[in-house]
This record gives sequence, structure tokens and C-alpha cells, in this order.
Amino acid sequence: MIRTGLGYDCHRFASGRPLVLGGVELDFELGLDGHSDADVLTHAIIDALLGAAALGDIGEHFPDTDERYRGASSIELLRVVQRLLGERGYAIVNIDATVMIEQPHLAPAKDRIRAALADAIGLPAESVSVKATRGEGMGFVGRQEGAAALAIATVSHA
Repeated sequence: MIRTGLGYDCHRFASGRPLVLGGVELDFELGLDGHSDADVLTHAIIDALLGAAALGDIGEHFPDTDERYRGASSIELLRVVQRLLGERGYAIVNIDATVMIEQPHLAPAKDRIRAALADAIGLPAESVSVKATRGEGMGFVGRQEGAAALAIATVSHA
């Protein structure tokens, strides 16, 4: 059986925080504000995977009211989700994700991001697609108020 899940996340920019996307810290003057490391890309992927397996959402598994997750590495949370799916008989087939961010440009970091995500979920990098788009001056992304990500995950179940 093949199943598909969709995930979305967004966070505001904030000073004094690192910008982490797909488990990779990028060189930029602003980070994203959130309870964990606010990695919108990894959060969207987590929600897509949980959705594909009908296991709820990121907030149910890692609530922002739980101090254990303050400052948590989202790539480590992704590893937890990968194990959770495996325990329930799901195998991750592929991930396709899009980051919506005006700055910085992600092209120089995309291979590192794909590799970090693939490593966390036990797939070859060729099975993880990461794309980026800008807001072209429109909306909160275009005004550089924050960033968002959308992901789709395909899983198989025996």
C-alpha cells in the first residue's frame, strides 16, 4: 500500500537566532522564531510523514508547551518520526519539499540540506527533493517577515 502526506509550516524571522533549514545552519543575519530551532523545512516534512501514516501532527508529538523540546534540533525530531513510522511498518519512499523564502538564496546549500534530510530518514539523497521559491515582494515571504515550507511524503506499508 502506498500512502501520501502533506505538510506545511511557517515561522517569523527573528534576530539573535541561527537560520536552520533541513538541519543545516545557513549564514544569514536572521533566524526563525520558534520553540525548537524553528526549521520550517524539517517541520513540514515531519508533518507530511505523520500525515502519510495517519499519526497526527508535529504539535501532538512534540508540543511547544513541553520544555523538553525548547531549542530542540528538528532534524533529531525527524529521526524520531522516521523510527516511529518504521515501528508501525511504514517505509519512507520519497520526500518532495519547497521552501518559500526571499533571502538567503538556497541554491548554494541545497545539496547539504538534501544530504542532511536523507541521512535523518535513511534514504539516498536522490529520494529527497528540495526546491526554493521567493515571494517576489508579495505576502509575508516577499516582505521578508518569515519563511514557509511545503512538503509531500510518500510512504509504503506492507
